[in-house]
Amino acid sequence: MAKAIPLEDRVITEPTAARRLRIGKHVRTRVVPRIVFIVLGAFYALPLYWMVVNALKTTAELGAYPPTLYPHDFAWSNFSKAVDVFPFWTFLKNTTIITALTVVGVALTTPMVAYGFSRIQWPRRDKLFYLVLATVFIPFPALIVALFDIFARLHWINTFKPLIVPYFFCFLPAPFWIFLLRQFFMQVPQELSDAARLDGANELRILFQIIMPQSWPALVAVSLFGALHAWNDFLGPLLYLQDPKKYTLSVGLTFFSSQASHDIQFNLLMAASTLIIIPVVILFLSFQRTFVEGVTVGAFK
Repeated sequence: MAKAIPLEDRVITEPTAARRLRIGKHVRTRVVPRIVFIVLGAFYALPLYWMVVNALKTTAELGAYPPTLYPHDFAWSNFSKAVDVFPFWTFLKNTTIITALTVVGVALTTPMVAYGFSRIQWPRRDKLFYLVLATVFIPFPALIVALFDIFARLHWINTFKPLIVPYFFCFLPAPFWIFLLRQFFMQVPQELSDAARLDGANELRILFQIIMPQSWPALVAVSLFGALHAWNDFLGPLLYLQDPKKYTLSVGLTFFSSQASHDIQFNLLMAASTLIIIPVVILFLSFQRTFVEGVTVGAFK
């Protein structure tokens, strides 16, 4: 026969057990995930930290063994020296032009295609959308020969056109951006579009005056994706640009290896890489909240 627990012991034991369960649940659901995310974030940020640290080291400290975890003497002059190694400002201008026009093309045409796949009813719309989405899995190297032949016939080689014009026609990786906008557009109430049509508005007016103002986070996210893709693109400028005066920053980093007579000055290389990354970091931090909202909100119905 089970022994009865005294009333005074039961009063003390039950709150203690409940408190332990509550603390254990809090640790499992709040503390442990945060620790895991902090550790993973630290590993993710480690290459960025190491790049900045090496950019601020002197040549003597860079060759020290074991390597130092932080610069003992901050060599801020590495940034000015890195700019002098290659025509940084010319490459910056070229990269900015390509990136700005790419963002214009992405922000102008991608919403139109996403609107057609989400707000307009037409036969076999979804099947064609799945076909468009499947093109995301086509590797870009598989298209290099065909694209180069097309652009050569158009006399676009050694110009910025092959790097800009395709994005006005939703070229790769635009299908993923179309998918992102389509999911966001589908959450806008259909009654708004129907009411606008009853008032005589055409589809373009509905898109630009009703749908797009309510989809600002998704548009910002897609524009940021396009900007990052154009800013970091290396293979495209390497293929289509032949005049060194038209190179971009990603291609310009190769000057450190081509102009080095003996050893590459890795501290200057890291300084140049840091200068190239700074605009991207500033751009992301400026639109971080809108970007995250645009990427995540469209995933929920």
